[in-house]
Amino acid sequence: MGAAALAITLSAHAGTGKAPFVAVDIGHTLAAPGATSARGRAEFEFNRDLALQVSAALERLDVRTELVNAEGTIESLAARPAQVPTADFFLSIHHDSVGESELEYWEWQGETQRYSDRWAGHSLFVSRRNPDLERSVLCAVTIGARLQRAGFVPTEKNGRRREYADRQHAVHFYDNLVVLYRARQPAVLFEAGVIKHRDEELLLRDPQRQALMAGEIATGLAACLGAGR
Repeated sequence: MGAAALAITLSAHAGTGKAPFVAVDIGHTLAAPGATSARGRAEFEFNRDLALQVSAALERLDVRTELVNAEGTIESLAARPAQVPTADFFLSIHHDSVGESELEYWEWQGETQRYSDRWAGHSLFVSRRNPDLERSVLCAVTIGARLQRAGFVPTEKNGRRREYADRQHAVHFYDNLVVLYRARQPAVLFEAGVIKHRDEELLLRDPQRQALMAGEIATGLAACLGAGR
């Protein structure tokens, strides 16, 4: 969808009496920061950086946003969607890792770190327990399509364990993810890439690439929210 068409779509949505409202959740916490990258950086820091970029990109498209877990202190997964009951959509930002059996060791700046260069790429997750699975899948597919159109390559890693909702766009079912099934609105969990992969970690740290990825996520999500409204 081009910029002009997207503007028309969002204008039509606004004609219903409110602008789209998206909750952007920063995955993990300061106390439980998630996976550790190949160079020792916590996943929470990656999640926060990208979530801020996504929020800014949505705001530029006249989509209202609210950051969830901005301080990194919301430990309860159920409390995250509960914080934004009136949002039109719930998007949780994460970064991926790999299993213990796939990790190798290397030295980085005098410290031993663990890595795996086998898997790279993004993926998306939805829950069949979410109250609006249809729009959850639609928005995940729309985001995935925008990312691939911009040159981002999805991973096949998660297809080993998680059933596909849409294989082409790397959208998986993960029914028991709490932030997805406890959300009162359609919801997607986005894994931006594999931080244990040494080359991809550097890409995921790059603010310009983050901004490009965030822009495609925002454009896809805004178009999805405007569809059929």
